[in-house]
Amino acid sequence: SRVFDWPEQPGRLCPAGRHGNLFPEGQLPTLKGKPMSLKPVPLDKAYRLLNHGPTVILSAAHNGRENAMSASWVGLFDFAPAKITAVIDHSAYTRRLIEESGYFGVQVPFAAQAEQVIALGSTSGRDNPHKLANCGVQTFRLDGHTTPLIKDCAAYLICRLLPEPHNQQTYDLFIGEVAAVWADDRVYADGRWLFDSVPDELKTLHYVGNGLFYRTGKGLKVG
Repeated sequence: SRVFDWPEQPGRLCPAGRHGNLFPEGQLPTLKGKPMSLKPVPLDKAYRLLNHGPTVILSAAHNGRENAMSASWVGLFDFAPAKITAVIDHSAYTRRLIEESGYFGVQVPFAAQAEQVIALGSTSGRDNPHKLANCGVQTFRLDGHTTPLIKDCAAYLICRLLPEPHNQQTYDLFIGEVAAVWADDRVYADGRWLFDSVPDELKTLHYVGNGLFYRTGKGLKVG
């Protein structure tokens, strides 16, 4: 993917069959505090989940294959109906699944999932049908939707692809209309993020290049 540019690091990344599972069974990152509780978010408030520019994970499935990739170049496009944009390189296998299925998931990972984000952005599922398992990722589906979602993220958006062949082929630019939204009420409630009152592992990630992330910081209220 063109959005992540870190070099391959033996022992840290998980190309197929090279370094094995990044997170051995039973050793996945754990999140402290109360259990996750996903709550639906109104579609006209979907923008609030991405407005702070977090690094996300894109997911899709088609014809029995599912895949996911990390992405930083994902942004907002419209309010009503809610739309987002995503730049997805032509070489990404997830892109193919999005084009074939017409749907994709956008998940906002926690800081505790940083290693998974790195792994998902550093190896392709095109030639490795076990990529997700190798990277310690488990998927699930919510009622009424067939798009695979990554377990234990802070927020989820399911989007319907709005085909724009010229933009997709020329600029690798994809547009999706948001069909459904959920957020973990430990970190998002009453229409706002609760970053000032949660531990670091429950904050979101911002990728700045060369393998470096920042966590979402403290809020600054003006007016």
